[in-house]
Amino acid sequence: PDYVDFKEIIEPLRLLFKDEVRKAGLELGIPEKLVFRQPFPGPGLGIRIIGEVTAEKVKIVQDADAIYREEIANTGIDKEIGQYFAALTNMRSVGVMGDERTYDYAIALRAVTTSDFMTAESADLPWEVLGKVTTRIVNEVKGVNRVMYDCTGKPP
Repeated sequence: PDYVDFKEIIEPLRLLFKDEVRKAGLELGIPEKLVFRQPFPGPGLGIRIIGEVTAEKVKIVQDADAIYREEIANTGIDKEIGQYFAALTNMRSVGVMGDERTYDYAIALRAVTTSDFMTAESADLPWEVLGKVTTRIVNEVKGVNRVMYDCTGKPP
């Protein structure tokens, strides 16, 4: 960036892959909570929103993702999963909340296991966890009435 006083940014770990960075972090004694933190998408949160990015959609995906991360962490399986996140689809569906009909968005949950972050398999999450996440998202995130689980590998 222009506002940085030095001419070049020093990135000694730039060529390492995510799994290698995690191994180095553990060797250096960095707390596991930081080492196994989920990667934030380089292009930003907008990459997890299908269609036009609006403030409303950003709030929806942030809230759904926070619930997903919290419940995965509560089960203790977060270290077994290479990457997991919620994405906002551009699909809306008819649903019922209380006595009212709704026409709201669907959230897609994704979780993968990987050894190299170049290829991955869909994580086999317990149904109890998916059920709890789904119930919380539908009841706590305004504008969502459906939750789906993406079981696609990488590359698809």
